[in-house]
Amino acid sequence: MSLKSNTPEVKLAIVGVSRDCFPIQLTQKRLAVLVDACKKIGMDVFACRTIIENEKDTLAALAQAEDAGANAAVVYLGNFGPEGPLSIFAQRFNGPVMTVAAAEESQNDLINGRGDAFCGLLNASYNFALRNVRVHIPENPVGLADQLAGEIAHFRNVAKLLIGLANLKIFAFGPRPQDFYACNAPIQGLYKLGVEVMENSELDMLQLVDKIKENDPDVKRLAQEMEAELGQGNTYPDLLPKLARFELALRRFVDENLGSRQYAAFANKCWPAFESAFGFVPCYVNSRLAADGIPAACEVDIYGALSEYICTLATDLPATLLDINNTVPDDMIDSKSDLKGACKQDLFMGFHCGNTPSCCMKQCTMKYQLIMNRLIEDPQCPPNITRGT
Repeated sequence: MSLKSNTPEVKLAIVGVSRDCFPIQLTQKRLAVLVDACKKIGMDVFACRTIIENEKDTLAALAQAEDAGANAAVVYLGNFGPEGPLSIFAQRFNGPVMTVAAAEESQNDLINGRGDAFCGLLNASYNFALRNVRVHIPENPVGLADQLAGEIAHFRNVAKLLIGLANLKIFAFGPRPQDFYACNAPIQGLYKLGVEVMENSELDMLQLVDKIKENDPDVKRLAQEMEAELGQGNTYPDLLPKLARFELALRRFVDENLGSRQYAAFANKCWPAFESAFGFVPCYVNSRLAADGIPAACEVDIYGALSEYICTLATDLPATLLDINNTVPDDMIDSKSDLKGACKQDLFMGFHCGNTPSCCMKQCTMKYQLIMNRLIEDPQCPPNITRGT
C-alpha cells in the first residue's frame, strides 16, 4: 500500500448558475474563463454542461457531476443566480461543496455586462442557512477568475480532508493504559465527523498474528523491506521476521475489515502486556504503517490517530506524533542560539517512542525501548522483548 492509496483523490466539478432575469451567456462566458484559470495552475476540473437556472437544471447538473465521478463541487455564481436551485444542488450533492461568485470586470460594462453575483451570493448564503446546508465559503468569495482559482485550489485541500474523514475507519486494539486519561476518545465526536471506529481486544490482535505462518512469502518480503530500510541501523536482524509477521497481520486486517470505508488508521495498546505476549515493541512497525499513510497511534490514542491522519491529508506526507515532553536545559542554549523570535520559556522537547517514519528522519537505527526495559526486563540482562523501536 502506498500513501496515496490510503488518502482520497479529489475530483472537482464546477457548476455555473444564472438567474433567469440575467443573460445566461454571462455565466457561460465567465465559467469558461474560470475553468481556464484553474487549468493554468494545474487543477483538472470538470465543468457541468448545464447552467442552473431552475430545479430541473439542478437535477441535470447533479447527474453530470455524478457521471464525471466528482466527489467535490464548486457552485459558481456567474451572475445573481437562483438561490433555491443552487442551494438544492449543494444539499443533494454527495460531497463537500464550495460557493464563489464573479466580480465585475470593468467599469465600461456595468449595464448589460453586470452580473450582481455579489448580491446573489449574500442571498444564497441565507438560503444555505435556511436549509441547514453546510457550504464552504472562503474569506474572499467574490473575485475575478485568477483570484477564484486560488480559492478553489485551497478548497480542493479542504475537500480532501473532509472526504478522507468521511471514509475513515479507526481500528483500536485494547483499552487505554491506566492513568492515561489524555487518551480518552468519546466516540460521538468521531461519528459527527463521519469517522467509523472498530474496537478490538489485545487477544484479537494476538490471534491475528498467530494465524500468520512464519513461512508466508509476504513475511519474507516485508522482512527484506525492513532490512533494506534500516541498512546499517539493522541492529537486531533476528527480530525482523517477528516484526514482519506483526505488520502483515495488521495490513491484512485492514483489507478484511474496512467494510463500508476506504481508509484506515490504527490506535493500538502497546504496553505493558504487549511485550510479554508478542516479544517486541511495535514502534518500528507503526512507523512503517505511517509511512504508507496509515497512522498507528500507540496507547489506544484514537484522537491522536485521527490527528495524524488529518495531517497526512493536509500535507500529502507521512505524519508523526510527538508528546510535549520535557523542558530544555539551560546549558543547551547559549547566547548565540537562534530561537527564531521565541523565548527560552517557550521551548520544549518533543519525544515519542519510535513511531516516526524513517523518511522523516536523517538516519534511523533499531533500538530498544528504554522506559519499557526499565519496567519489564532485568537491567542486568541484554534487552529482549523491549526491542523494536
